[in-house]
This record gives sequence, C-alpha cells and structure tokens, in this order.
Amino acid sequence: MFRHYWLFWVAVSLIPNVIAGETDISKGLFAGYSIDIPVTAERRLGDRIVRDLYRDPDYIDDPVISDYLQAIWQPLMASARSRSEITPELDASFAWQLLQGRDRTVNAFALPGGYFGVHLGLIGIVSSRDELASVLAHELSHVTQRHIARLMSKQSEQTPWLVGAMILGALAASKNPGGANAVIVGGQAAAAQSQLNFSRDMEREADRTGFGVASDAGFSPQGFVSMFEKLQQSNRNNDSGNFPYLRSHPLTTERIADMKSRIPEGASTAPTGTLEHAMVSARARLLSNSSVEALRNWYSETEPGLLAKSTSSQKVASLYGATLAAIKLRDFSRALEYSNSLQTLVATDAPAKRQSRYLRAELFMAEGKPDAALSTLGFNAAPKTRADLLLWIPLKVATGQADVAADAAQLWLIDNPTDASMWQQLASARASQGRMVAAVRAEAEVNIAYFDYAAAVSRLKAAQSLYRSSSQNADHIEASIVDVRLRQVEQLLREQAVER
Repeated sequence: MFRHYWLFWVAVSLIPNVIAGETDISKGLFAGYSIDIPVTAERRLGDRIVRDLYRDPDYIDDPVISDYLQAIWQPLMASARSRSEITPELDASFAWQLLQGRDRTVNAFALPGGYFGVHLGLIGIVSSRDELASVLAHELSHVTQRHIARLMSKQSEQTPWLVGAMILGALAASKNPGGANAVIVGGQAAAAQSQLNFSRDMEREADRTGFGVASDAGFSPQGFVSMFEKLQQSNRNNDSGNFPYLRSHPLTTERIADMKSRIPEGASTAPTGTLEHAMVSARARLLSNSSVEALRNWYSETEPGLLAKSTSSQKVASLYGATLAAIKLRDFSRALEYSNSLQTLVATDAPAKRQSRYLRAELFMAEGKPDAALSTLGFNAAPKTRADLLLWIPLKVATGQADVAADAAQLWLIDNPTDASMWQQLASARASQGRMVAAVRAEAEVNIAYFDYAAAVSRLKAAQSLYRSSSQNADHIEASIVDVRLRQVEQLLREQAVER
C-alpha cells in the first residue's frame, strides 16, 4: 500500500461524501461540484487513509530512524510556524505525523490531514540530513499551502464521468493496484494537460515555500539542489520503477534552475554528510531489505581491501550495516567484532557514538544479555528521548524493574497519548507487574492509536471481564478508566461506521 500511496491523491474525489456522511457514491458524484473543504473534513479523510496504512505490512516504527527524522522534522515545523505558513487552525487540526514505510523505493508523500509518509528507500539514498530536509520541507509545504484541498477543488471542475473514473480507481486500489491504474489512466486522459499544469504550479510553490522553510530552519540551501540533481540523474539512468517520487513530483530543468538561483552567493557548494547520517542511512537500507541473502551481502562490504579505499562515512556505514546484519542473522560473535571496529571509528564523534551505543545495546538484547545492554546505554535514570526509552524500557522489564519501566512509559504518554509503540511497552511492563487489567487496557490504547476502534472495544471488554472476575487485589482506578474509555471508543466506532 505504501508504494501505491499516490492513489490516495485520486481518492480525494471522495471528500464530498466524507463531509456529507454519504455512503452512496453516486449521490455525492452528481449532486454538484463546488467543494469548500474544512480542515476538519480533510483531517477525517487523512485518519481514514492512515488507518489502512497502519495495517500495511510495510508500515514500520523504528525508534532510531524515527528520532533521526524528528530531529529534522521539528525544526522544519518550527520554521513553518514562525513564517506563518502553518495557521493556528491548521496547527491545531492536523496530525503533523511522519510514518515510515519499509519500502526500497525512493519516495515521500503528503496525505490529507497532515500525515506524511517516508520510504526507507529515500532515507537510504540521501547523502545528508540537508537533502532529507529538502524533501520533508517540500512535502510539508504541500500541506501548509492546502494543495490537497486545492487539488480536490480542481478535480471537481471535471466532468462527472472523469470524477467517476477516478473514484472507481480509488476503490479498486485496495484490491488490485494494477487494475486501478488502468481505470484511473483511462479516466484522466482527456483532462491530463490541465491537471499537469496545475501540478506543476503546486510543485513550484512547494519548492519555493519549502526552500524558505528549510533555510530558515538552519539546513543548507544546497540540499534542495543536490537532491534535485540526484533525482534527475536517477531519472536518466533508472527506469525500473524504483523512483516513484519522480512520477508524483515531476522534475524539470526549470525547477532545478529556480532553486539554484535562490542560493545566496558564497554559500557552500554542497551539504556534507555526517557519520551519524551514514549510520542511519545504512540502517534504513538494511531494514528495507532484510532477506538472508541481502543481510549476508553486508559482510562483503567490510572486506579490508574495500574498507581501505572507502571514506570515513562509507566505512562507518559498512560496519554499521554489517553489525546489524549479523545481529539479524544471530551471528553474535561476528556482530561484536564489527561493533568493536565501529566504536573505534566513531569514538570522537558524539552523535555517531550514540548510534553505535544503540546498536551495541541491540546486540546484547538480541543475545539475551539485558544487563550488558543496560550498561551499554549507560543511563542512571529514565532517559528523555523516545529512542532511548523504547530501548531502555524492555531492558528494565527484563531485569525485573517493571515498576520503573512502567512509570517512565506512563510519563511519556502524558504528553504523547497516541504513541502506539510506547503503549505497547507499557502493556508489557504492566503485565510484568501483574496488573493485567492495566496491561489489557494499554493494549486497547495501541488499537485506538491505530484507529482500530473495533479491536480496541474488544480489548476494553476483555479488561472489564478481568476486573469483574478478580476476587482480590482489584485495580479499582484502572477499572474506572476502562469503563470511561469503553464508552468513548464505542462512540468513535459508531462514527467510524457512519463514515464508511
């Protein structure tokens, strides 16, 4: 589903039905074509789309990659707010959430309601955080400039048969993406030129707005140019379908020239990659293709002859990838050997050293040595970052410190109540404490975060049954929370059923 995300841009034709609560497509299709889309309606559509993406096998929430993305994303968001690109209404109404897709193709995309997808293939190919920031700033600008809403309005000007064909294509996508393509292409043929012109205008606007957002956030303005040039070169050399970003974001010479003209005189020629970026990029490449053969191929990159000819970034990436590959293959002695070499290379680079420490903790965790993993992380108290917590909490549980782990997870969730991965860690900690009602309620919160309200109702009812069958040590406060959450989620489930 991640690789066919662009079909959801076609699905925006369904928005009149979302707004009106229609379930019969034909009613909304021919009733009129003037669309005035509130941000709340766009958010509801985004929630519907992302609910399916969460269920997709390609969806992944890797805490290490997530923290790296957030270190880029949050400055971009702050810059967009300071430039008034994000209005207070939009800021409060949209999700502003990044989703990772375990897909080797080079792609990123914006969805209705402030959801954004990033393929691991994109993270694996960019050479610096500045290049990655350029893509994220571009996608952010599609949302801040309301391009999705404008695209829906543009589509409403087409004839009924065209809109009908696009809707049929969107509905077919979930079952047969190839068939959906045929339907959509046939339906769009007559209006292709007007749609293309509109898309070019949107791309130019997203380029210019994104350039300002990224530059004001402290990223190198050269990131846009080097990323565009990389994509252009790939477009010339590669027609295998691995670069869908180029299809949804048509690259032109004018766009590249426009970005070059905006770079101040005297700016550095190109952004430089860091050792940390090389490590995260290697992680993304490995997680997007973790077949046994692909994992073993990482070993060959560490041959002494190859390493001798490599740059520092290339050496670090090769050793990081080989270490992670050996962990996945449960070849722990080899993983430790690679990890030792990696630690030596990054000893004086604090961000890279932190990534090496994460990886070494993963090694000890996989080997069944939680005490060694905790010692490697080196935290005397509960850590503050999400990646640290998601590594540290299960280790605390494994070493008999579930109370401390549960407290840390609960504290994080006060400010981040939709963090499904953290709810899952809390469920594990509560189960280790013997607080089964609380554990099952935390599992329900995972489902709620993924908009799977039916599953959440089922888990909350299971928590009620546990409480009622308990003869002693009943958790009365947790039981009260379960009762309230059940009523809330049942209402959400009814609303969800109406939207369908």
